[in-house]
Amino acid sequence: MSEVLELRQYTLRPGRRDDLIDLFDRELVESQEAVGARVLGQFRDLDDADRFVWLRGFADLATRGTALPAFYGGPVWRAHRDKANDTMVDSDDVLLLRPAGQGLDLAGRARGGPTTLVTITLYHLPPGGADDFLDFFSAAVRPLLTDTGAPPLAVLRTLAAENNFPPLPIRENENVVAWVASFPDAERLREHVRQLGNEPRWTYDVLPALTRQLARPAEQLQLAPTDRSLLR
Repeated sequence: MSEVLELRQYTLRPGRRDDLIDLFDRELVESQEAVGARVLGQFRDLDDADRFVWLRGFADLATRGTALPAFYGGPVWRAHRDKANDTMVDSDDVLLLRPAGQGLDLAGRARGGPTTLVTITLYHLPPGGADDFLDFFSAAVRPLLTDTGAPPLAVLRTLAAENNFPPLPIRENENVVAWVASFPDAERLREHVRQLGNEPRWTYDVLPALTRQLARPAEQLQLAPTDRSLLR
């Protein structure tokens, strides 16, 4: 299981997302994994046709510090970087994360499979607020998510560590808790939202208490896995 994760959100040139995905899935998966960087998931953002989102994992921070120079200084990236970079407007929206009790366990999964919808919900917290929020999430939020059809596949939090590969920036001074879920289709997600909205405990108790702890409104990424995504 990956102890260090990157949530990477790329803004692409209009109409170029499928070009990047074709190149990425064909050339940039196994070549990263060969040097110690696990490609956990690649996605089309369903709310933005020009956004590509992916998750990359490492065994630990030291592995990240060796894997990234090996890949970005190696022959595969050298051969394909111009084509990849030509699709991008911005690739610096990156959160460095670690498991918060429940990591993303994809052991034994094969790439590809049935079409699904993956959500990543991001809670932006004030400095020092993550520990209390995670206790609250475990006690009050997770049971309601599970009861309404969205049991978290993983819960992640910001990894407060110096970026040990400075050529790839990360978002500094962030304090985020994220949870990941998967749904068979959009209708199942809508049903989860409907059930949650009809739950008085959520509406009158949990949601107001959750909102009070946030530094700014929560975000939810709604993501369609590519053909070769492990997470789906």
